[in-house]
Amino acid sequence: MNFKNLAMWGIIVLLTIGLYNMFKNPQGTISQKNNIIFSEFLTEVDNGRVVQVEISGKNIKGVLSNGQQFNTYAPDDPNLIQKLSDKGVSISASPLEEKMPSLLGILLSWFPMLLLIAVWIFFMRQMQGGKGGAMGFGRSKAKMMNEVKGKVTFNDVAGVEEAKEEVENFRALPFIPDTILALDSDLAK
Repeated sequence: MNFKNLAMWGIIVLLTIGLYNMFKNPQGTISQKNNIIFSEFLTEVDNGRVVQVEISGKNIKGVLSNGQQFNTYAPDDPNLIQKLSDKGVSISASPLEEKMPSLLGILLSWFPMLLLIAVWIFFMRQMQGGKGGAMGFGRSKAKMMNEVKGKVTFNDVAGVEEAKEEVENFRALPFIPDTILALDSDLAK
């Protein structure tokens, strides 16, 4: 096995492991250290340590008085806005954004199908190629001869004993007169 094949298989294995990890934990890029549970968020609000919140759908992002940012998920709590405004928390709300999938997201979702198509094209090209290929068992192995390769000159066979013997045998044949050839051609008709 040469170095190129080994490198190619190494890259394939690394890509497979990477894709597995990406699909296993797609939210792995989001840091989990600044997530807090909702009850802890309510405790922080009651203690007056929450300075600012941004509510987007049911997700709440905010800043504590020590500058630490946090994220939490809010269930349907009708008194939450009232409680935040009573404690003097700066509230900003925005509708839940429906994000268009990014180019990376589209490529990742289409990657398995594109991989299958690429493998299919690879096998089809293998079947088309000469030199046997995957389905080359019924093909003729005849080769085209051009005039340069096909001509045999006296110099090519000079010194070959069998060629000399064949020329001598040809000379030894009796001379055939034209009349015998003419008779022979009449009989053939």
